[in-house]
Amino acid sequence: RGAESTMVVATAPDEAGASETTTHQPPAPAAAPEPAPNQHDSWYAVDEAQLAEARSKKEWMRDATYFKRVLVSPTACVKMLAHAYAGCEEGLRTGGKPLEVMGMMLGCPSSEVAEALVVVDVFPLPVTGFETRVVADDENVINYMIELSELVEKTRKERLMGWYHSHPFDVDEAHNHCFLSATDLSTQLAWQHAEDPNGNPFLAIVIDPLRSFAKHRAEVGAFRAYPPAFTPPAHQAPDFETVTDEAKCVERWGACWQRYYELKVEYFMSSTAKTIIDALNHAGLWARTLGSLPPALEPEHRRRLADRVTAKVADKLRGCAVGASAAVPLATTGGGPHHAAALGGIIVPHAAGGGGGAPPQVGGPPPPPPPPLPGALASPHPSSSMGAPPPATTTT
Repeated sequence: RGAESTMVVATAPDEAGASETTTHQPPAPAAAPEPAPNQHDSWYAVDEAQLAEARSKKEWMRDATYFKRVLVSPTACVKMLAHAYAGCEEGLRTGGKPLEVMGMMLGCPSSEVAEALVVVDVFPLPVTGFETRVVADDENVINYMIELSELVEKTRKERLMGWYHSHPFDVDEAHNHCFLSATDLSTQLAWQHAEDPNGNPFLAIVIDPLRSFAKHRAEVGAFRAYPPAFTPPAHQAPDFETVTDEAKCVERWGACWQRYYELKVEYFMSSTAKTIIDALNHAGLWARTLGSLPPALEPEHRRRLADRVTAKVADKLRGCAVGASAAVPLATTGGGPHHAAALGGIIVPHAAGGGGGAPPQVGGPPPPPPPPLPGALASPHPSSSMGAPPPATTTT
C-alpha cells in the first residue's frame, strides 16, 4: 500500500497447527548528504588572533620575497575590471585615448595559507591619468583616502593593504601590459616603507583592460617591490625567469624590471556565491553576455581614429576625382558625341556640354540639351578637357 506502509507476512502453520505473523518495517530513508565544506568561506572571516600573530611576526620584513601568492575574490576582480573599462570609455569619449584609473584594495595576510595575501574588496579612487603615470597627489584625493581608511577601520577587520591601477595600452598578442613603471615602483616603495613595518604588507596590482576584454579573461598582475637594501639575483626577471635578452625583458617588464617581483594571482569564491552563479548559469546564458566584447573595444574601434578618418577622406576624394575625369563615349549620332561619367561604379549618361540627360535614340534626332545646373554645381569651365561634372544625385 505504499513505500511507508507496514508489510505483514503470514507464515505457514507449524506441526502443532499454530501460525505466526512476522511484521517487516521499511528501511529508514537515507539522510541527505551534507555539502562539502568550502575552504574559501573561511577566507571571508578573519581570525583576529591568528592575524594579530602574523602582523606581530612580520615575516615579510626579513624575507624580501616572502609573499608568493595573491588570493583575489570575484567581487574585487569584477570591480577592478569594471573601473578600468570605465576609464577606457571616458578617455575615448573625451580625449581620444583610454585613461588610467586607480583604486585601493581591502584585505590582509592569509592566516590559513602560508605566504599569501587575500584581497576581498576594492574601492575606486577619483584619479585618472595617461600612459604610465597615475598619481594620487591631489589634495581632494588624499582627503578621500583618509576618510576611506578611517571608515574601513571602524567597519571592517581588514585594512587597506594595496592599490591597483590600469595600463590601457594597445593589445599585444605576445604578452599583457601588467608591469610597474618607474612612477609605479616609486609609489609602491613609498607604500611599503610606510605600511610594512606596521604589520600591513602592501601590494600593487596592475590590470590590462583592453587585453582582458579581447582575450575574454582577466589579465591581472600582482607585484611587490624589493627593499632598497636588497640585491636580487643577477639576470632574474620579475617572474623569476632567467633573462637572456635584456631588450625583450625591458619591453615586457619595463626599465625597472630588476627592482620588483611578481606574485601568482589566484581566485576564490564562497559557497554562497558559487550556488548563485550555478543557478544563474542553469537559468540562462548570462555569463556569455557578460563575457562578450564591448562595442568600444572591437578591433575596428581600437584602430587609431586619425588613420580611419584619413582613409575615409582619401577614398571619398579618389572617388570624386575618378567620377570627374572618367568620361566614356557611348554613341555618336548627328547630334554629337554623348558620354557616360563613371562615379562610384555607377554609369550615368549625360551630354558633353554638362548636365545629365536621356541616352540618345539611334536613328532619331538628338535629344534637346538638358537644363543648366544650379550655380553651385555648374562647372566654371564647360569646355575643360576634364569633361562635364557628374550629376548632383544618382540612384542605383
